[in-house]
Amino acid sequence: MVQHIRQAFNQAFTEEKYLHFLQSLNSKHPGAIDFRVAETPVFIPATFTSKMLGACESIVDIITDKSFKKLTEKAVPPHLNVPNETNFTRCIAFDFGICLNNNGEIEPQLIEMQGFPSLFAFQLLYDDVLRQHFDIPQNFSPFFNGFDANSYTQILKKIIIGNVAPENVILLELFPHQQKTRIDFYCTKDYIGIETVCLSELIVENGNIFYVFQGKKTPVYRIYNRIIFDELLQQSDTVQQKAAAIFLKPVSAEWVPHPNWFYRISKYTLPFLQHPNIPETCFLDKVHPLPENLSEYVVKPVFSFAGQGVMIDVTKENIASIPDPQNWIIQKKVNYAAIIETPDTPAKAEIRVFYFWDDSWGRPKAVMNLARLSKGKMIGTRYNKNQEWVGGSMAYFEQLT
Repeated sequence: MVQHIRQAFNQAFTEEKYLHFLQSLNSKHPGAIDFRVAETPVFIPATFTSKMLGACESIVDIITDKSFKKLTEKAVPPHLNVPNETNFTRCIAFDFGICLNNNGEIEPQLIEMQGFPSLFAFQLLYDDVLRQHFDIPQNFSPFFNGFDANSYTQILKKIIIGNVAPENVILLELFPHQQKTRIDFYCTKDYIGIETVCLSELIVENGNIFYVFQGKKTPVYRIYNRIIFDELLQQSDTVQQKAAAIFLKPVSAEWVPHPNWFYRISKYTLPFLQHPNIPETCFLDKVHPLPENLSEYVVKPVFSFAGQGVMIDVTKENIASIPDPQNWIIQKKVNYAAIIETPDTPAKAEIRVFYFWDDSWGRPKAVMNLARLSKGKMIGTRYNKNQEWVGGSMAYFEQLT
């Protein structure tokens, strides 16, 4: 996107450099990166960043408004409503596509958002290792609002651990060593010093939660939650019974973030947003009649994760077959720009902006990012794995002095 930097990067690129980069990236936790890592980062001009963050801040205005919980009271499925909801989420992730508008100009368009963690720790490692193998211009940074690697690590530690001892804080996941994002769990321990624990390993006694740490039964006071209910509901009765005792009954541990925010800040929220960089979105059951030009729309289930269930080539027959349209949205398609020059065909990209919310802040702040490159219809590391110059990456943003 910044032409002279893109050209310089591509000209200096070699497969040997890339392989050495991957070897270094994998050396920290061999075999833990279970997704394709792209050959290149994305270089973002300041004008694009300003528009993207402007859209984020317009959404933050709504999230921080006193009416937001009332607005999203139906977002949380009643059978998955977790007690002791916090007043705000500790983190938000906003996904933006790099798109073309009707005038052929590059602009950000919001795709989705989530009140849930992302690869917050792995991206620290990614940035560190990438800079060891490739030249990144000094006036480009993956951080926002003046954060750097040190201050980012400190705020990540603060929002997850708070004022309790690290051994009393856990990263909670389902069968974590089998998850595609497990590299982030291991990096979380590296950077902030907390253990990753499987739900099945927890001990629940009278609303108190324990795990075995260094051979001792240890109380859990804060839970950095990485469990997605979609996956949890597919597990055995034994696992779901354990989950019910932890999620659906009051417990003494504090959730970071509280699970209800996964639903409150999600695709459910999109129909309430209006901004030039946010595509028109409606609940499917509210659209009468359906648009004639359905090819210009995408239909998504509200309660799904990682692109599952999305209908890209929509027909009226598809929509008629949906039994619960109130749980789906219809969104105006955006025109992804195949603008990242690569040795063969150009790639498309999405940027995920990380927002953290510390107790001392009146509202969340943008802190860091990840990026994903694709050459197919779907964006995400699980798609078009047979291509090159696609996969997980990072955006570097032009810093104006």
